[in-house]
Amino acid sequence: MKTQQHFIIDFDSTFTQVEALDELAAISLAKHPDRKKIYKKIEDYTNLAMEGKLSFDESLEERVKLLEANKDHLKKLIAHLKKKVSKSFSRNKVFFKKHEKEVLIVSGGFKEFIIPVVKQYHIKKENVYANTFLFDGEGRIIGYNKSNPLSKEGGKVELLKQLKLKGELFGIGDGYSDFQLRESGLIKKFFAFTENISRKSVTDKADHIAPSLDEFLFVNKLPGAISYPKNRINCVIVGKVPQVCINSLNEEGYTIHQTDKPEIESIETAGMLLIGKGVQLDDKIIKNAARLKTIGYLGNSSKIVSELTCTQMGIAVFSEKKPTANSESAIPKRMIDFINSGSTHKSSNFPNIQPPAINQTHRFIHIHKNVPGVIAHINNILAKHRINIDSQFLLTNNTIGYVIIDVHANYDAELIKALKKVEQTIQFRILY
Repeated sequence: MKTQQHFIIDFDSTFTQVEALDELAAISLAKHPDRKKIYKKIEDYTNLAMEGKLSFDESLEERVKLLEANKDHLKKLIAHLKKKVSKSFSRNKVFFKKHEKEVLIVSGGFKEFIIPVVKQYHIKKENVYANTFLFDGEGRIIGYNKSNPLSKEGGKVELLKQLKLKGELFGIGDGYSDFQLRESGLIKKFFAFTENISRKSVTDKADHIAPSLDEFLFVNKLPGAISYPKNRINCVIVGKVPQVCINSLNEEGYTIHQTDKPEIESIETAGMLLIGKGVQLDDKIIKNAARLKTIGYLGNSSKIVSELTCTQMGIAVFSEKKPTANSESAIPKRMIDFINSGSTHKSSNFPNIQPPAINQTHRFIHIHKNVPGVIAHINNILAKHRINIDSQFLLTNNTIGYVIIDVHANYDAELIKALKKVEQTIQFRILY
């Protein structure tokens, strides 16, 4: 019998990208003459508590005093927070739906704004453990319930002791109070969530650093929106590249490495490679890059990169034969689309496919030598494993065949092994 699991998830700077009380202050004090000074005080109290340098109850009390907020401000806050859910949480609604009984939000924040935000993710209100505000007759916040253990230092530890949850407990959070659960021995493993903020005092003590929820799901073999966490994809940038290009790749969550010139050691572990103008890339380096999926060149790559070698290795190249003012920023976006969806739109060496997004499917990419019979072999394998094809996109050029397959049914490891072993296979990968 499978051991029951529970997922203890923080709210501020974990489920959402921001600290809710800081955002509430920005709303409630928008017209206050000393708002900048007050914002800074609230932010300082937040950080001191998150780093374990000030007790949580002291920090909370001081922050609430400074808010000058009411119920109308809370309505605005809720609308704002719904747009600020962490990106990796937003794309993993399937996980929350499947594990709605096992997911608990445990936060030093407040139910009044947490429940409306997390209920969109199938999280039950009875599984939200947080503080509650006290209001006066006119709807102004005048305090909070201080009998709640979550209003005090060590409150998360005390709450979990009271809950007496059985099975394996996993904690996900960005702050010191989240680590305290691991320190107490109440949870099996603590994942320091760093998608929005990384606190050294927390990451140094974590069992595992999770730059995204995808990483947590991947490590624990749980259902996720993507099959491989983006933080595990190394993106090497060689030469001078505009900051706008670097920002695009950074925002996707890839691990970025920058270098002045192409070197075998730095590129051989790369999944993506972005090259600045004038940088020459010889065949030896390409042939040693076994993990490389795509290359972007900010200009005309025809005399810089061997497109034939890249094609034979299943590496999609994106460049501009006739560069324009906007083409530089377009190259990394095309690389990202290839990694995310399999799109080869405007590739210099691959057949051009722009597959539509298909919801609630698994997507496979199969790149193979352009010889007769490969697609028939692939489809026979799918049929043997009783997999119905939802959609299939195939194009070829003189060198390769490029096929995208969407399937609804769950699949097992044996199916993947069989697809990888198809004769003439160059590369196979699961997108999601």
